[in-house]
Amino acid sequence: MSYLEKAKDLYRMIGEGNMLDAFEKYYHEDVVMVEATGEAREGKDTNRKFEIEWLNSLQEMHGGGTTAITSDEGAGVTIVEAWIDCTFKNGNRMKMEQVCVQRWEDDQIIRERFYYNVPGQ
Repeated sequence: MSYLEKAKDLYRMIGEGNMLDAFEKYYHEDVVMVEATGEAREGKDTNRKFEIEWLNSLQEMHGGGTTAITSDEGAGVTIVEAWIDCTFKNGNRMKMEQVCVQRWEDDQIIRERFYYNVPGQ
């Protein structure tokens, strides 16, 4: 399976509401995830906790998807442009858009960097 196919499958799983299953399948134990602010989270356990907390902050998902996915198979890199429309438990509804660059090691993402507008910056 190519990296492009893996990235598409990852986002298919997310779109079907299986975000944590997708995380378990496609993220390496030593993954580093870097937010647009530069904040880095290291390790699968730390990132799993972050994902669970984020999911628990949601009240309702209104939609989401990808607008573009591409890959550099030789370099083991995928780039995904994605969006999500959701309401948080605090009542705020947001449509968020981001680009993420994923670096793969074999069948799993070892490093992921997110690019998005940071509120207030």
